[in-house]
Amino acid sequence: MKIIVAYIVLLASLPVSCSKTMPPGDTKPDNGQTGFRKEISQYGITWTFDKPARTGQFITGDWWVVGPVRIVKITPEPGPVTTDQSDIKINHWNDTSLKQNAAMRNGSMIVLKAGYTQGYDSRSESFDEKEVVKLPLDLATNRSLVSSISNTSLPVNHFCKELMPWDNEKKCQVVMKTAAVLTCLAAEPPTDAFRPPYAGTGKPIFRAQDIRWEALPALSPAGQVPSWEDFERYFQRPWIDHILSWSQQELVPNENQPNYGREYARLVSMASLMVMLDVPRQRKEKLTLELIQRGIDLYGLAMVGGYWNEGGGHSSGRKWPILFASIMLKDPALAQLPGTAVFHEDTQTYYGNGWFGQDVLWQMVIHHGNRETYEEKTPDQWGDWDKTSEGYRTCCNAQAWVGTALAARYLKAVKLWNHDAHFDYIERWMRQDDPYAAARGNYPRPKQETTTYDPFITAMWRAHRPQAPAQEMAGNNRKWTLQGKKWGWVSQ
Repeated sequence: MKIIVAYIVLLASLPVSCSKTMPPGDTKPDNGQTGFRKEISQYGITWTFDKPARTGQFITGDWWVVGPVRIVKITPEPGPVTTDQSDIKINHWNDTSLKQNAAMRNGSMIVLKAGYTQGYDSRSESFDEKEVVKLPLDLATNRSLVSSISNTSLPVNHFCKELMPWDNEKKCQVVMKTAAVLTCLAAEPPTDAFRPPYAGTGKPIFRAQDIRWEALPALSPAGQVPSWEDFERYFQRPWIDHILSWSQQELVPNENQPNYGREYARLVSMASLMVMLDVPRQRKEKLTLELIQRGIDLYGLAMVGGYWNEGGGHSSGRKWPILFASIMLKDPALAQLPGTAVFHEDTQTYYGNGWFGQDVLWQMVIHHGNRETYEEKTPDQWGDWDKTSEGYRTCCNAQAWVGTALAARYLKAVKLWNHDAHFDYIERWMRQDDPYAAARGNYPRPKQETTTYDPFITAMWRAHRPQAPAQEMAGNNRKWTLQGKKWGWVSQ
């Protein structure tokens, strides 16, 4: 009897781990814990396997599966619709990337490289049937499946409509409604693992245990702090960002992300300063994890050909999340990007001799063709495209860049950023006095300067920019220049 009692006590003292002992034929309750499941669901999308597979969730909530695995069904079902009654509008440029086409809705694809084609929805000009996965799908290890739900009608509410500057921007025509990522790995990842990049076949595992929480400053809040719950929701789902064309503005899922670079950068700016506030770690933890995840995804895209240099305001906001993830995870490799990865904040700013004496300037680069620089000329010499460029300068770029510039200064990342003109241009934009007033003559300073669309960002800049740590600049003065038929960097 003593032996039996001792044996029972010993069994009771052993750790219980269903995930290690559950036979393949069983399933666990769908509570997100590791276990064998025949199907998993997220954001209204369900993946069904031919047999139970070991599954679980990364720290940010996205699903993984140990593979290879066969997917026999995806719900909602991908495929054609009987009719297409999309009310497609032409924008003020007399453009649209959409067309009525019923061939594909709710598509899925494996993103091996950044490019110009997708397999989600045939209404977009970027649709290519070759990108659509066919079922049953044998999903190999080190692959990520991006599945989607299409919008059935257009227009739809903008992702962050409450933040849009103008009422006519509160709705948009994007054909995707939502998307989710299923990552297939060779082995179960650690419980604190971030989801690896959804693009490419490299699936590096980064862990929350490596986060340098002590690197975040504790800044006193200035102005009204945005809703933490709203921002946790803004960054909750994957932002699908592998289309290197303005057509993404009419493609990407409106329940996942903003569809324009200005709002992309505004959200990144506000989130970056929110996690640097003097609040308990528990308050900022979820948003910090989500911002790091955004950086990991963008790093993955950069490594497979991603670049962000399209149009007047389409491409902003992609650089800082990568650098933020590198700093917070203390992983310098994340910031070592290929030369093909260029960013709007860099290509659009350079040093020069401006018409009223300014020495750091802005350029459009590309918009319906290559655009020439214009800030060297007085406004009475501006042509139509010069005036258009100035309109974009004041509406769609620096207004969204201020928060990330301040965040980079507080994480001592100016040198790591490696483009000093970006930071000096933000100083020019936000400077409240105007040393050039007399030189401007009949062309006064634009009223948009000195501020941003977001009162929280403006207040944080004015409260904390003077105390930002002094640090070494990169000293890498360069200009993105058209050389023959090819754009590239020229040292200044």
